[in-house]
Amino acid sequence: MKKCKKIIALVLLFTFSFFIGNFTAQTVQTFSDKTVTASSSENWGLSFQENGKVPVGNASFDELKQYDAYYAEPTKEKVLYLTFDAGFENGNTSTILDALKKHNAPATFFVVGNFLKTSPDLVKRMVKEGHIVGNHTLHHLDASKFSSKEEFQKELSGVEDLYKDIIKKPMKKLYRAPQGKYSIQNLQMAKDLGYKTFFWSLAYVDWYQNNQPTKEEAFNKLLNRIHPGAIVLLHSTSSTNAKILDELLTKWEEMGYTFKSLNSFL
Repeated sequence: MKKCKKIIALVLLFTFSFFIGNFTAQTVQTFSDKTVTASSSENWGLSFQENGKVPVGNASFDELKQYDAYYAEPTKEKVLYLTFDAGFENGNTSTILDALKKHNAPATFFVVGNFLKTSPDLVKRMVKEGHIVGNHTLHHLDASKFSSKEEFQKELSGVEDLYKDIIKKPMKKLYRAPQGKYSIQNLQMAKDLGYKTFFWSLAYVDWYQNNQPTKEEAFNKLLNRIHPGAIVLLHSTSSTNAKILDELLTKWEEMGYTFKSLNSFL
């Protein structure tokens, strides 16, 4: 009898714990009159299962698309989308722009507030040469941690205002999450504000200033893992990227790839 009561107590405890666990793991919040299921913060990640094929992301194409979010184009066409994250200027952006111009390759530069404040001439050059300037937030904070839509909107509108002061036109509403950190709420907020969110399907560790990859290390990742419809993420602060970009674009062209603007997603 005692054993039976003990078993019943354990079952009840497990049921209660399961219910509480589910309740705390998922809360419901409303943004712009839309109810979404909240989830914990995630870092965008990729699993490369076969060279030359699109990697598997944290979320599928269809899961992301409902939030106007993308990480590649599902296509067999050998087309690439070049994107650069620009947190600050350290002398490499002009060389990168030179290489893009030589290859007639459009790119998107996701900039933070600091870059706009310190490098308005480079921003003007980007626009003049046909590139898109996208929103990487004002302060490059973990956007998934914002508790309200108003906080998030300030980070985006701060960049919009700086851009408009320089270019005298509104910026296109393309957003990249700082550090690749996001949540479902964050994606929904961006969509509600009219933004399309862009992750990536190819990148490599190029952001450590005092530990830059060698040319061989860069080519090993960027050539072997390239695939049709790739959204490529590079950092404009990388001296390696500045040195290799002309040759890298040439090699991709020799592999049959062409370069396309993210405008096509709009």
